[in-house]
Amino acid sequence: VQLQASGGGLVQAGGSLRLSCAASGSVFSAASMAWYRQAPGKQRELVAFISRSGSSTNYTDSVKGRFTISRDNGKNMLYLQMNSLKPEDTATYYCVAPKLNYWGQGTQVTVSS
Repeated sequence: VQLQASGGGLVQAGGSLRLSCAASGSVFSAASMAWYRQAPGKQRELVAFISRSGSSTNYTDSVKGRFTISRDNGKNMLYLQMNSLKPEDTATYYCVAPKLNYWGQGTQVTVSS
């Protein structure tokens, strides 16, 4: 599986971005997926997780109520809708199939205050 993330950019605090991840290969619909992020000088952090069917999701506390993870198995796509962005959300965001240990190349999100 190859994972290609996109949608990052520069946004002001309070703004929104939608990250997308295109997955190649036939295993996408059989894999749970996640978004991780890593800020400079900080450890990599699990941001959001979604089950294979999309029926179950989990979020790290700092993004609950602001971020929404979703997937479209018919299109092999994973999404992260990010609202009410804060400067502390600034990081490189990675699309991941955690149980398969597949990682995308990352997309940079920068939130200015």
